[in-house]
Amino acid sequence: MNWLWSFLALGALIILVLSTIAARLVYKVYRQQKEREAKLQALDDANQKAQREQREWLNKSIQILAQALHNDELTLTEACIRITGCLDSLNVQVAVKEEFSALYQLREKTAHIPYLEAWKQLSKAEQNQFDIERLRHESTFNDFVMDAAKRIQGRTF
Repeated sequence: MNWLWSFLALGALIILVLSTIAARLVYKVYRQQKEREAKLQALDDANQKAQREQREWLNKSIQILAQALHNDELTLTEACIRITGCLDSLNVQVAVKEEFSALYQLREKTAHIPYLEAWKQLSKAEQNQFDIERLRHESTFNDFVMDAAKRIQGRTF
């Protein structure tokens, strides 16, 4: 009979030790999961902050470009390329693109004109030819682009 009680006590002790180990492991997994969730939340918060700052920067850039266009600090073509690039980076809705379609249209009309290094590789005659073409397109779209630039001021996208 003593053997039976000894085996029962030993079995209970083994069950208690294993239960304690299992409980500690479950708690450890729970703690790691909570830490992982906290890190993911911190990353998500940082990502959202970075996206918000990027949107603010792009919106500010649009305002500066529109103002610079009104102050004749940029050509219409350059302003259109830059403003539409910012709008595209903001993934604006189609309705916004339609509202400011003059900007997109002038960008498309002048998209084939080389710039930067490719521009420098052109002869003076070729540069003059492209400048005349650009100025012709700018005069066609001038009123529409200036109106769009006026309407875009003060807007946030």
